[in-house]
Amino acid sequence: MLSAGLIGELTTTVEPSTLASSVGSGGLDVLSTPSLIALMENAARSAVESLLPPDRTTVGVRVDVRHLAATPPGDQVRARAELVEVDGRRLIFHVEAFDSHEKIGEGTHERMVVDPARLLARAQAKRGGAPTQ
Repeated sequence: MLSAGLIGELTTTVEPSTLASSVGSGGLDVLSTPSLIALMENAARSAVESLLPPDRTTVGVRVDVRHLAATPPGDQVRARAELVEVDGRRLIFHVEAFDSHEKIGEGTHERMVVDPARLLARAQAKRGGAPTQ
């Protein structure tokens, strides 16, 4: 059962592939905002994924994050996500991230519990040109 208070945490090292200059989100060699958001999303996923039935997963549907500080290559980044609200299939997380010196990001992330087979079938139907509801 999913309930408020569940926590997920992930840690990574800032690598060349996660730099703003590498992902096209800026020209500087610092952790990119898209990479920060991905880490936060995965922390949220890790908080709940093991508690879902085998035929369910979660997908991100909304992100509202502030990137507060730059992090250089080689530094460690830790993302933390706390489930703060469950509304049916809708899950709301408070997310934050820290490097070895300070808080570098914070915000809210929303995920939905979905049937992956159904979601993939709807996506594949778009290839055939048939409208889906």
